[in-house]
Amino acid sequence: MAEERALAMVTCTAPVNIAVIKYWGKRDNDLILPINSSLSVTLHQDQLKTTTTAAASRDFTEDRLWLNGEEADVGHPRLQACLREVRRLARKRRGGSAEDAAPLSLSYKIHIATENNFPTAAGLASSAAGYACLVSALARLYGVEGELSEVARRGSGSACRSMFGGFVQWQRGERPDGRDSLAHQVAPETHWPELRVLVLVVSGEKKQVGSTAGMQTSVATSPLLKHRAEAVVPERLALMMRHIRERDFEGFGQLAMQDSNQFHATCLDTFPPIFYLNDLSRHIIALAHRFNAHHGRTKVAYTFDAGPNAVIFTLADTVAEFVEVVRRSFPPAANGDQFVRGLPVGSASLPEELLAAVVTEPVAGAVRYILHTKPGPGPQLVDDPSQHLLGEDGLPRRCA
Repeated sequence: MAEERALAMVTCTAPVNIAVIKYWGKRDNDLILPINSSLSVTLHQDQLKTTTTAAASRDFTEDRLWLNGEEADVGHPRLQACLREVRRLARKRRGGSAEDAAPLSLSYKIHIATENNFPTAAGLASSAAGYACLVSALARLYGVEGELSEVARRGSGSACRSMFGGFVQWQRGERPDGRDSLAHQVAPETHWPELRVLVLVVSGEKKQVGSTAGMQTSVATSPLLKHRAEAVVPERLALMMRHIRERDFEGFGQLAMQDSNQFHATCLDTFPPIFYLNDLSRHIIALAHRFNAHHGRTKVAYTFDAGPNAVIFTLADTVAEFVEVVRRSFPPAANGDQFVRGLPVGSASLPEELLAAVVTEPVAGAVRYILHTKPGPGPQLVDDPSQHLLGEDGLPRRCA
């Protein structure tokens, strides 16, 4: 009989993903089943990640949760749904309820600590990384293997896409029980080595209308959303997968921008309307179009999720020039040296004709910083025990 462990602890990290064919709207709010399929790019965890430590012990008296060092509600229905589902899979794997032979009792209470290294709930897919990380850590803790994107989806729809690296599709599925609404990898993160991502952070504030509430209102009131899900997305999805397969940036970039614009059009078509973009977001959109027009082709492509921060896709050879264009268009207030974070960015001198055509009306201090990253892998197990967010007593080691 296996020795029952007094304390078991696992730490995982998981990535943010950015949809290039957007998910907006559920056909089942409890199971989190989408009205359309979607496609995303997983961003590298060296720049954007959630870290989660999950611990179980016979000494814990209640389930507890800490988010970025602050204790939070462990009874959240979506968190409980993930916990229930992982425990169900663990029980099934153990052949019913063979608790005695298991190294970790499923009846133990659990402590969970989670930290993001980016603003939470500011349109940077924090819930996707968070639930992907939670499910990865719980699955490791309980010895559950295999298909986990369905479990992550129960926490946050887009979390199922963060269970994989590279380029990922979340299939809508047809079954009412959601068993076929899963994510799978379209291409690994190594597939398109030149692809780069610039996150232009204009706001770290929490959005006024959360995604869940926004989606419900859109589904109930927007005829454009219905048309998008039924007539537009299936064709775009096939096209986007082809652009990715062929590493066709012109096609990929144009379609990403068009799909972002249509998503925000459905938000405007919602009643009352939802505004996730702000004046700065629109400034950035216009800047990208002027930059592309100047070069006579698509060299940068924007996409916006449910928030004002811009995500710019480009190729490695364009990064330095476009970062300098952003710096000239939105001169940094104080943090000149901290304005560009993440992967290194070379310097670029801009020709006068580009400056005249592209940098029209600078807005000082509008972009807080730029994060330079690239596509990356899915969730990772952290082997180093010193990286656990919880101590041997099951309490947070440090506050964020």
